[in-house]
Amino acid sequence: MNSTSSAYRVITVCTGNICRSPMAELMLGAALEREGLDGLVEVDSAGITGYEAGRPIDPRAARRLAVTQLASEHHVAREWEPEWFRERDLILALDIDHYAWLTEAAPDQEALDKIRMLRSFDPAMADLDRLDQGIEDPWYGGHADFDAVWHQIHAALPGLVQHIKGAVLQNTQLQPH
Repeated sequence: MNSTSSAYRVITVCTGNICRSPMAELMLGAALEREGLDGLVEVDSAGITGYEAGRPIDPRAARRLAVTQLASEHHVAREWEPEWFRERDLILALDIDHYAWLTEAAPDQEALDKIRMLRSFDPAMADLDRLDQGIEDPWYGGHADFDAVWHQIHAALPGLVQHIKGAVLQNTQLQPH
């Protein structure tokens, strides 16, 4: 259990946890694995509502992920749990509504400091207002909307991986030997 307690923990958050946040979770997990960080970082996802709890990933999101050989058949949607403010090191909101909900629900400054917009790690989006960093819900759309979500997440991955690498390195140096 030591590896779990010392792992850097990241959670991606959207509305129902069937489209955007599981796509981000799986894409980020694969990017971290390619960097050799999969044993040091744990990534999961949740929704701010329980509307979809217990359901699988949206088939259109699964189709888009499968294009890049990312399997999503084990995903089960779940609702945000308040203790995750304490248990996660980085909380990534997929849209401004999720960011607002998380910041309002955060119990203290330490939790607030963990919340970021996922696209704030995309260099093309980093200097924009949070309102402009959101990823629109593709649920009401078609395959092109899921493709757009994939591209928006993908553009943020290099910056996000670099941020996490730095945090993991700092965590490793702070651990007692």
